[in-house]
Amino acid sequence: MAALRKDWDTYFMDIAFMVSTRSRCPRRHVGTVLVQGKKLLGTAYNGAPMGVQDCSEAGCMIVEEYEPAPAGTSAAAMVKKQRCIRTIHAEQNLLLFTDRVDREGSVVYVTDQPCWTCANMLANSGISEIVYYRPYPKDYDKVAALMEQRGLIFRKLEYYAPPPDTEVQDGS
Repeated sequence: MAALRKDWDTYFMDIAFMVSTRSRCPRRHVGTVLVQGKKLLGTAYNGAPMGVQDCSEAGCMIVEEYEPAPAGTSAAAMVKKQRCIRTIHAEQNLLLFTDRVDREGSVVYVTDQPCWTCANMLANSGISEIVYYRPYPKDYDKVAALMEQRGLIFRKLEYYAPPPDTEVQDGS
C-alpha cells in the first residue's frame, strides 16, 4: 500500500518548520516560506543580521513595552510585552530576500502567527494569504482586523502537527 500523500498546506508548513531549525534564537525558532501556486519561491528564519553575533553567542537584547490591554478588559489595564531587538523576524527576512514581483498574489506559510510589525509589512508586500500554526495571542485581535481590512486570507492550520524535532519551546 502506498503512503498517503501530504496535502499542500501540510507540505509547505513542514518546510517552514524545517527552515525554523536554522534559527539560533534561544527563545523561539520561526520559519517561513513564500509560495506562488505550488512553487516554493523563498524561505527565511529569525536571527541576527548576517555577520553579527546572534543571541546564542551574545545574549538576547530584551526590551519591555507596555500597551493597552485588549478591548473588554479594565480601561486602565496595560499589557507588558518583552521582545528581543537583536533578532530580525522570519517574515522580515523573507521580505528582504524575495522580490515584490514574486510576492504578488503569493501565500506565506509561517510557523507562528505574525506579530503586529510583521503583519503590517506583510499586508503591504503584495501577498494574498498568510497561513500559520502557532498563535500569538498578544497581537491576534489587531492582526486579524488588519488582515480583514486588507482583504487578505489569514488562517491557522488547526489540524497540523509539526515534524518531530522541529519545535523549540517559547522561552519568553
